[in-house]
Amino acid sequence: RVTMKRLCRSGATLLFGAVLGASASRLLSVGREDEERAGLLSRVPLVPVPTVQASELQYGFPSLANIKTRESYITSYDPRTRTASWVIERLDPTSLSGLSDRKLCNFKEDDSVHVFHRATNTDYRGSGFDRGHLAAAANHKWSQKAMEDTFYLSNVAPQNPHLNQNTWNNLEKLCRSFTKRYLNVYVCTGPLYLPREEADGKLYVRYQVVGQNHVAVPTHFFKVLILEQEDGRGVELRSYVLPNEPIDERVPLERFLVPIETIERASGLLFVPNIMKRTSRLQAVMGHR
Repeated sequence: RVTMKRLCRSGATLLFGAVLGASASRLLSVGREDEERAGLLSRVPLVPVPTVQASELQYGFPSLANIKTRESYITSYDPRTRTASWVIERLDPTSLSGLSDRKLCNFKEDDSVHVFHRATNTDYRGSGFDRGHLAAAANHKWSQKAMEDTFYLSNVAPQNPHLNQNTWNNLEKLCRSFTKRYLNVYVCTGPLYLPREEADGKLYVRYQVVGQNHVAVPTHFFKVLILEQEDGRGVELRSYVLPNEPIDERVPLERFLVPIETIERASGLLFVPNIMKRTSRLQAVMGHR
């Protein structure tokens, strides 16, 4: 069964929506026949975490390519870019507290990824980029193993150091702060490679690669947050896009709020359709520009 230890709880838990098609719906819906669920599962590569129930994942993923499960998150890996396409994690006050020690964690290769498609620490050395977490280490203090799993290089991407240590860090803190106000906080994070207009007036998608393994440097990063109201009033949706470059810390994070459609179009992922199957009360929060 598809597994993930802390991603979902009982009740009206919401995972990020995806239009998965008929076969994927059979995979993720509770009460479907086991043979239908097993048929698709047999074709999805997984790193098993045996303690989590498949029924907890009934709300779907943004995509189904190269799914991997960890102690603290679920990810879809892109072997072409040597980074994840997206990472989903669930935050609550319990996951944010514990005795886990970041000093005991080290960045490491993901042995579940073929050596041809795997990033290494050497790729980042001297690149001028930080190894930027997608699922943040500080989100998973509840277990040393959970925190260590965030240090797989399949959970990081080349990130501008100033961005990583300042504005991006502030966005991660904001995500954690929402656990004080909402019943469940789901965070989906990933890279973007956006087109830019060049001197000839045409749009091009260009991005740097680093290291011998040509790890792709994203032009931007996104975070999509689904925040479940404690009183059952529905869910709140926040979607952010930040450029992979230094950002003046005086610029409020609200300036980076974008319509969820912007991320869906740019990433090739879908979040909203399955969310709307589970609730008719979805409020999108937009920033002021």
